[in-house]
Amino acid sequence: MITSIIIIHKITLGIIKMKNIKLSLALVSILTISSSAFGNDTADIAELKQQVKELQEMTQVLTDETSDLQTGFNYTTVDSEKSYSGLGPAASKVYYSKSPLSIGGYGEMYYANTKGGDSETQVKRFITYFGYKFSDNIILNTEIEYEGGGVTASGSGDEVIIEFMYLDFLQNKNFNARVGNFLMPVGLINEQHEPTLFTTVQRPKTSYYLIPSTWHESGVMAYGNIVDGLEYKAAVTSALQTKADSSPKGSSLDKPKWIRSGRGGSFEVKNPTAAFTGRVDYTGLNGLMVGASIYYAPSSKIEDLTADVFMYDVHVDYKINGFRVYGLYTETSRNNATNIANISTNTTNSAVEKAKGGYLNASFDVLSLTSSQFKLPIFIQYESVNARAEVVNTSANTNYDAYDAVNTTTVGMNFFPHEQVVLKLDYAMADNSYLTNNGQTEDTASVSIGFIF
Repeated sequence: MITSIIIIHKITLGIIKMKNIKLSLALVSILTISSSAFGNDTADIAELKQQVKELQEMTQVLTDETSDLQTGFNYTTVDSEKSYSGLGPAASKVYYSKSPLSIGGYGEMYYANTKGGDSETQVKRFITYFGYKFSDNIILNTEIEYEGGGVTASGSGDEVIIEFMYLDFLQNKNFNARVGNFLMPVGLINEQHEPTLFTTVQRPKTSYYLIPSTWHESGVMAYGNIVDGLEYKAAVTSALQTKADSSPKGSSLDKPKWIRSGRGGSFEVKNPTAAFTGRVDYTGLNGLMVGASIYYAPSSKIEDLTADVFMYDVHVDYKINGFRVYGLYTETSRNNATNIANISTNTTNSAVEKAKGGYLNASFDVLSLTSSQFKLPIFIQYESVNARAEVVNTSANTNYDAYDAVNTTTVGMNFFPHEQVVLKLDYAMADNSYLTNNGQTEDTASVSIGFIF
């Protein structure tokens, strides 16, 4: 009896491809029930159920294609739960696109008011992602950033810039190659910097001064799975060209940018030297990502000198139900600081040898306790940043007590009316010994909107 049912079922499959899908699915369902009634051959029953599942998937594909023909446009929406090789959901869009051409992006703007200081509002950045599939295994992915409202915001460092442009050559889950200008696989936010992915209005200072997000360099990278749940990335890129000490003496909140100012980015880099980056992440436990990365530039340039620059970070991101905790710790060090301090153009006669810092952020979505479709995570973040943890000073007239670590506690909330849209509110309280000794604090209230598409 089972054999007869299978023969009839296969004939039905042919009818499905030529005529009415819904009617055929109903017939298959009846046959599946009949097979249970007339026999107990579990293997044949499982085969029938698998074929029903395949027909249902075929129906959905045909429905999508019919919709595309009617509208004349084939598009892919952002799945906020999908990330390809550590990229943000919008940046990952091309890898899951139904069409060869993919367009996505994100944006954010904010208002901030500092106690006893200035207030400001700004369209912080608008990003467009353009991706194209030359084939199933050759993929172009690009990011173009409009920062600070556009190029007319002169004097502030705002710019229009290509943040990455690379080709991926996909082989298998264990080995793939990336060639071009790409985001450095260091830390948490550098690759996942879309505004829906972190809770604070502004990116952590750690991801500005210590891991100079958004940090992108030109080179080649291999990536994939060592085993299931254990991912790796290994890259050879252009190296940071770190600075001696780019910040004058003053408030410790005016941190030096000796790391950040050395990024090569997508602009012309004269006589680049090589740097090596490695990263490993464990994702084998549901909701957990924990890992580490290292960066080594053996001949990083500082004007007419070179130095060895070494950076590492350890990071974690864990989500369970409505609770999330994420954070990292990082250090950067370099040698040859005494010679760097004596560079003739170095007016401070100092050079940083070491920077360190990190942050920890914990949040809970209070609406996860209800049946609401929205999300409302409330969070607290503690961060400590010292971009001048160790300094070589060849001038006896300079006092560097003003450059202790800046410790910032931030509290706030996010509201997600849609998984791709976030409204943020936070209050950041920053202090260090310099500010405390001078009876000062730096408290900033901020609100923002952010979205991905």
